[in-house]
Amino acid sequence: MVNATELPKAYPDSNRTKQCINTGWKFHLGNAEGKYFLADFNDDAWETVSVPHTLKPTSLTLDFCEDGKDQPTFQRNVGWYRKNISVTKDPNKKVFLEFEGAHQVSDLWVNGKHVGQFAVTGYTPFHFDISDFVNRGVKNQITLQVDNRRNDAIPPDAGPFDYVKFSGLYRDVYLVETDRVHITYNYEALKAGITITTPTVDPVNRNATIDIKTVVRNEASEQKTCKVINRIIDADNIVVLKLVSEQEIKAGADVEFDQIGGIEDNLHLWDIENPYLYRVNTEVIVDGKSVDCLENKLGIRSFRLDNELGFILNGKPIDLIGFNRHQHYAYIGDALPNSLHYKDMLQFKQLGFNVVRTAHYPHDNALMNACDELGILVYEEAPTWSTISNNPLWWDNFEKAARIMVRNHRNHPSIVIWGAGVNHRGYVPRAHYAIKQEDPTRLTASQGSRWTGWQSSGLTDINANMLYGPFIWDRSEPMLAMEGHSGPVEVAIHKRDPKMIGIISWTAHAYYTFHPTHPKYKSRKDRTRSGAMTIFRQPKKGLLWYPSEMRKEPYLHIEEDWKTSTKSLTIYSNADEVELFVNGKSIAKQKPMNDSIYYGLDHPPYWFEVSKFEAGELKAIGYKDGKEYVSKTIRTPEKSRSLRIVLDTLGRKFEADGSDILVAYAQVVDKNGTLVRDSVGEVAFSISGPASIYCDKAGINANPMFIETGEAPVLIQAGTNPGLIKLSAKSKGLKSASVTFNSVYKENDRILANAKPIYDFEKIRVDMGAPDQLVQFGWTAWSAEDNQPSTTKLDLLGGVEAKVYANSTNGVLRWLGEMNVIGKYGFAYGEGVIGLDKEGITLEFSKLPKGTYKLTSWHHAPRTNTDEMDTNVDKLKSLHIHLLPYAKEISINVDDTLSSVVKVTEGKEMQFTPVATAETVFCSDGVNPVKVVFKDAKTNKGVWLNAFELSEWFSK
Repeated sequence: MVNATELPKAYPDSNRTKQCINTGWKFHLGNAEGKYFLADFNDDAWETVSVPHTLKPTSLTLDFCEDGKDQPTFQRNVGWYRKNISVTKDPNKKVFLEFEGAHQVSDLWVNGKHVGQFAVTGYTPFHFDISDFVNRGVKNQITLQVDNRRNDAIPPDAGPFDYVKFSGLYRDVYLVETDRVHITYNYEALKAGITITTPTVDPVNRNATIDIKTVVRNEASEQKTCKVINRIIDADNIVVLKLVSEQEIKAGADVEFDQIGGIEDNLHLWDIENPYLYRVNTEVIVDGKSVDCLENKLGIRSFRLDNELGFILNGKPIDLIGFNRHQHYAYIGDALPNSLHYKDMLQFKQLGFNVVRTAHYPHDNALMNACDELGILVYEEAPTWSTISNNPLWWDNFEKAARIMVRNHRNHPSIVIWGAGVNHRGYVPRAHYAIKQEDPTRLTASQGSRWTGWQSSGLTDINANMLYGPFIWDRSEPMLAMEGHSGPVEVAIHKRDPKMIGIISWTAHAYYTFHPTHPKYKSRKDRTRSGAMTIFRQPKKGLLWYPSEMRKEPYLHIEEDWKTSTKSLTIYSNADEVELFVNGKSIAKQKPMNDSIYYGLDHPPYWFEVSKFEAGELKAIGYKDGKEYVSKTIRTPEKSRSLRIVLDTLGRKFEADGSDILVAYAQVVDKNGTLVRDSVGEVAFSISGPASIYCDKAGINANPMFIETGEAPVLIQAGTNPGLIKLSAKSKGLKSASVTFNSVYKENDRILANAKPIYDFEKIRVDMGAPDQLVQFGWTAWSAEDNQPSTTKLDLLGGVEAKVYANSTNGVLRWLGEMNVIGKYGFAYGEGVIGLDKEGITLEFSKLPKGTYKLTSWHHAPRTNTDEMDTNVDKLKSLHIHLLPYAKEISINVDDTLSSVVKVTEGKEMQFTPVATAETVFCSDGVNPVKVVFKDAKTNKGVWLNAFELSEWFSK
């Protein structure tokens, strides 16, 4: 329990609801001219599907389609989605359908009536206001047609492009209901929704200015008096900043509330190692009632591009090392559930990458959320490849897509760079200007290559180039490799040159493409291209060097298997030295490679020549400072014996929403459990319980699955009911395997699912001292006559009274004015009251409501820091209060119970030394005064009390 200041979690009682409606859609493929939108059309024969959904699952061979890079036929179809929804009975509420993304022209009908069309791009969100199309309190029929046919006006069409543009209703769908006075969608307009910026962030002194703009729309029939409260909430769910403003909104109008404030104390910065996130809870109140509420995450960070030092994050230069990422996944194309977006970024973090470029279009909201939470920087761009169209409508849509992208993701701290060009072709003035108008706080990048003209940043902030070979660069500005090769040699080039600010390698995962020149283009097994990992996210050779360079934890990886054909071993480790043992006997010990190609790396690879092979156990021990730091043991693979199933469940739940995907790997192992990488054959999977093998019967070779590098992956799709699931795997000549696991319930109410407590504690700060004290804004002054008890009324909880007095008749109280002590709160601890009494002094609070409170008190013996220029000079010639003998240690008792002991500080310059403070938590019964006694803990000297903060607090 807490005091009554705990607010409802994310305000579920406000008039806003947001229901995820991904399950239970009826689906039909094809017939663009069909009348399937008619309200009375019978869709019983249609397939029942869940979103995210692709029009047609695809094999690893792209169904042997022979399209070129403009993709004229593959997935070029329309899909129809129908669903019945229930909406509110309240005739005054607004009703919206929100779509996070669909490929690529979307038309919506409600109860047979056409609501509207979104035809900008397939990679950004959109919504429809269906308030005037629904029947209240009953079922309503909605139909969505998604048209993925080639369209020369919609980027990235008309092509060519080096990736497959998949299809379907492939991102989340929500039914949103709000009050008629409500916050608008961010992506509606230049000024819409909620915009959170940090105009100043000081990583040295740890403070930040926060500006929040909130656009509220009044769709009621009369003018409304509207109050907006923005609460900044820390990770302990405590409000650290509250901004309140009130305005009149005329009927039918939008009004922007612009609020600004800051955090000076205990500021937590967001960075790649500690991605601290605040919550920004935005509440709208009309006539004393909470009518709307939205929450955003806030990561406070500063970043800039320095011409000599490169990319600076929170005052420190960092090397941007990461990979490009397509949202493609095996079989499902673009239709990834949120869990797989998160898993991709979790894997990035495990590998040590600190940046991702979203190739080559805006990615899912879930990806940005993951990057915010995990601490991965983002470079995001509008949907293009290398095409520059002559169609004016294409350019209009390209600009709209860029603007929607920025508006939709502008509050994510992870995003630091917007792509302001056309991939390969370089910067585009129209894109740069549009993005800077939408978001002047972030950097823009040029997106050039050596084969496309001027090699510079141009109008943009960053010269971002594709570095696959020789390039032109005069070093007049920094260079970012937005694409390039990967591995230690490539990373070394960029790490050793501060003006090469990083490399975002091409590409993290194998992806689908109709590019005709790549080696696997005509494969009858797997045509996916490139990637440091497979399309199933299995690391390829060389990738596992990155954690040794980019992560701090002890790490060691042996790249090769220990077998007869092994002539050398490559080892990746962040140890100083590595020693090899075969069957317990040391065979070699050496340091990392010192070839000049690795200059710039902290941890180059190790390379060991194997002169004599001996089957058995190979152990590698890494040493740091002469002591064992990390070790790894592998064994010689023997004959394949059995299967082992590995579920990729780290960092996630498997949610029973009908569309969640869990990836499993059937591994071929020998009798010792060692992976046998050169195994061949297929693995057949079967499943029982509320889940299925994705596309088990679709004829796309998803099951059985071929074995590659000792593994066969499979995608498991959740059902709509949680429960126990059993997955089994079998392969000819191998012992079968099975594993059981559970799917869990998913909360479809987005607001309730993300709800957390909010502790909006009322508090007051009081600065104690003589009448000439210097009081800072936001503090309450308290002055009194010497040697007299003093009472003051505090503007807290309806009027709390505070009283300070000596505890005996012989006690002395002296009030000191400003002493000009240097320090953050020098105005507070550069003055105060000192009590000389063997019984101490009491700070008494009365009229406190029943509850728990926290008292923070300052205890410092001020010393003058003045000179002849100061107005205090004459006063200080005769002032002796500060010279009175004082206790170096003070005990704090609450109602005769010892709470704590604090050591008093002294001095005139407290710029870099913390001043003594004490935190005392106590309870009030709501009737009797609470007495906090400050007493000399050891001697009989003066007790300094300079200032205090009284706050409501968590109940005991």
